[in-house]
Order: sequence, then C-alpha cells, then structure tokens
Amino acid sequence: MNYLLSIITFLPLIGAVIVLFLPGDGAKKTTALASTIITFLVSLLLLTGWQDGAAMQFLEEFAWMPAFDVYYRLGVDGISLWLVILTTFLMIIAVAFSNQHVKENVGAYMALMLTMQTATIGVFLALDLVLFFVFWEFSLIPMYFLIGRWGSQNRIYAALKFFLFTLAGSTLMLVAILAVYFQTGSFNVLELPALAAGMPGWLQQAAFLAFALAFAIKVPIFPFHTWLPDAHVQAPTAGSILLAGVLLKLGTYGFIRFALPIFPQASADYAPLISILAVIGILYGAMVALVQRDVKSLVAYSSVAHMGFVVLGIFALNQQGVSGAVLQMVNHGLSTGALFLMVGMLYERRHTRDLAEFGGLWKSVPIFSFFFLVVAMSSAGLPGLNGFVGEFTILLGTFASNPFLAVLGTAGVILAAWYLLVAFRHMAQGPLTNPANEKGVLPDLKWSEMAMLIPLVLLFFLLGLFPNLFLDKINPSVAALEIINDAAPAIVVEVQH
Repeated sequence: MNYLLSIITFLPLIGAVIVLFLPGDGAKKTTALASTIITFLVSLLLLTGWQDGAAMQFLEEFAWMPAFDVYYRLGVDGISLWLVILTTFLMIIAVAFSNQHVKENVGAYMALMLTMQTATIGVFLALDLVLFFVFWEFSLIPMYFLIGRWGSQNRIYAALKFFLFTLAGSTLMLVAILAVYFQTGSFNVLELPALAAGMPGWLQQAAFLAFALAFAIKVPIFPFHTWLPDAHVQAPTAGSILLAGVLLKLGTYGFIRFALPIFPQASADYAPLISILAVIGILYGAMVALVQRDVKSLVAYSSVAHMGFVVLGIFALNQQGVSGAVLQMVNHGLSTGALFLMVGMLYERRHTRDLAEFGGLWKSVPIFSFFFLVVAMSSAGLPGLNGFVGEFTILLGTFASNPFLAVLGTAGVILAAWYLLVAFRHMAQGPLTNPANEKGVLPDLKWSEMAMLIPLVLLFFLLGLFPNLFLDKINPSVAALEIINDAAPAIVVEVQH
C-alpha cells in the first residue's frame, strides 16, 4: 500500500514499453488489454483501504529536485478517487474496442493509449505543481499522435488545433507556477493555500487567470471550445472515448484542486463571469447539437454543453455545486464515453455517421437500439440514471448561488433531451427505407460488444439509484476546500428500500 499510487500510475507505462517490443499484433493487443485490466483491479484497492475523511490518503513523497523544493509527491482524496477509477475503467473499454478494429501499427497505437493513461492518472494524483505540470503536458502528446495518425480525413488539422490550443494555455500556466514559487518558495499543493495568502492581490489575480485559461481551454469553456468538435470528429473511436471520458476532466479537476484553494479570493471575484460563460456553453452547445447531421459531431457538441454544467457547479462555490460537479465528471465520462462507443460501433458497420443514412434501426438491430436508448437517456438526465443526480445537484448549488443562472441551466437540460431524442428518432425509429440497414445486412451487437456496454449501463443505474455510495467520499474533501460557502449543505440523496 505504501507505493500503491505509483503502481497505479506507472503500470500502464510499463505495459506500453512491453507492447512495443512484442512480436505479432495479437500479442500486442492481448498485453495491452491485460495491462488495463490489471491496472483497474489494482485501482480498486484504493476503495478497500479507504478511510473516511477529507485528508489526502496513500501519500507518497520522494525528493526529486530538493534544492528547488520539487518533490515526487502523490496523494488521493475524495475528489480525485473516482476520477482515477473512471480512467482505469474506461481504458479497458477503449482498448477492447480498439482490439477489434485497429489493424495498422498496432504496437504504436496501444503504446500511445497506455502512455496517455499514465499521464492522466498522474495529473489526478500529483501534489507538486512541477510534477503536475509534467503529467499535464505529457498527456497532450499521445492524443496528438492518436488523432494525427489514426484519425479521419482532416486529422492533421484537428490534431494541430488540439495541440496548439492546449499548449498556449499551458505556457501561461507554467509562468504562473513559477511566479507562485518565487513568492511562496514552495510547489507543495498541500501547503500553497496557506502560503499563497501572502501574495500581492494583483499577482493572485494574474496567476489565477493564467491557471483558469489553461483549465478553461482543456474543459473547454465557451469561447475556447472550438478545438473540441474537430478533435472528436476526427479522432478514432477510442480516442473520442478517452478525450470525452477523461481528458476533458483534467480542466475541471484543475479548477477544483488548484485554482479554487490556492487563489480563493480571485476565484470568488471571477466566479460570476465564469458561471455566465458556462451557461452560454450549455445553451450554445445544446442548440448547435440540435442542427448537426453527423451523429459524432452531435455528441461532440453535447460534451460542450455537459461540461458547462460541471463548470457551473464548481463556480457556485458551495458544497452542493462542487460535489455535484465532481459526481457529474464521472457521469459525463461514462455517458458520453458510451455514446462515442456506440457511434463507433455503428460507423464500423456502415462507414457513415450521417443521420439521414439511418432510420428504423429498431426493426433491424433491436439490441443496438435498446442500448442506444438507455445511453441517450442517461446523457439526457432521466431520473433513476446517473446524469440526473449530477445535474440536479449542480442546479441545487447554482440556485443557492444565482437563481437566474440555475433557471438558464435548467433550459439546457430540456435542450439535451430534445437533441438526444431527435437523434434517436432519426436513427432507430420511423420506416426502414435504406437497404443497407435491413435486418441481415446490418449486423446487431455481438456478445463482445455487449460486454463493453453492460458494465456501463449497470453503472448508470448504480450512480442514479445509490449516489451516496460516491458522494459519501466526495463530500468531506469538498467541504475541506476553504473557498466553499458553509451556508450551503452537502446534498444527501436518501433511497428508501
């Protein structure tokens, strides 16, 4: 247990190195999948050894560059716990799907996937600003190559746009990290909230804006969202699953872990502006999704809207809002990851994502249509499923902070149901007029594909019906954030048996 976090972090990287030197694509695929399964099982040990409370757990600390107070420092609390487990879980599904459909340069593809897993887990666990920045930058490289090499027709444009947008924000954040260090003499994330209080007000404001810009681009918040639809549409299916399920969470996690506790006054000062941008993103993303004819593009713009909810909850600056935001990060990763997975399954059969090419799929592929309906309802926030609990909690926190923004956010929930039901109607309902969609011509889901979807659906219901299994670990860590307004109590959902 003393080195559990390091094991979870670097197991995928070890797997990536092994995959590169194995002969034969079959061995590479089997090893990559085994690596993800082992990492997921090891990550579950965090739950078995978990102790209730807000403190960081499973702490590791080793001198890296002690002359500059740079340490290899890892830890996990209720905010990062579920994000780590989400990452290890989704990676199994992404690699399992890739094993069925990736045919070229399998070793490099799998190595990049596993390397990205190490980088993202490292971001969630790092408690030193330099270590965090290394993992943050490291996460860009695998996704850049996955999009640029295995993506669709305009993959180079999308990969460069993704890389340049994120790099621009990261550069400013690095300057801010150095400014904070020269003022406080520390990179220790656990000490910085107290040490940064002595920084000049103008410097706190400037540093917060630099951090916030990097995180806003990664989320992405309107108007920094333009790279996301291009990246999603051009990325391979597994890349889209991980981009939506994990990488976007790096930005919202950064707000909670770094921006809010280190710069509490600046966070409060800019909360109204960021909340307004979040609401604009919710409504804009939903309305643009409504007019998309490419179903993958529709899901991409839905991510802009759903991540707007997460940001709205964070900058409600109360326990309900932030706890709901953490829970909704997990919900979005599962629901939107499942949507991209199903779009990928359909694309591999038909090699088109144009909604006009479909219709009547319930008659020809009823199993696929059933799963697609459940996933769509999860993303739309149907009560009893995971999306409802997260959005409801966020809206409660937002209403306590700003009722007007909560009302606008609620309109986004309605729009989400609209565009998702429209997509389902175009794909699964109506007459079956296209011969390519006929039963027997278009194959239904295989058992191996259902094996990827069933765990996701079970988690939808588990989170929707028993959210306190997750919130009980999230709430104490959120309550410990000094920025949180204690007047707003934690949300507790009681389920009567």
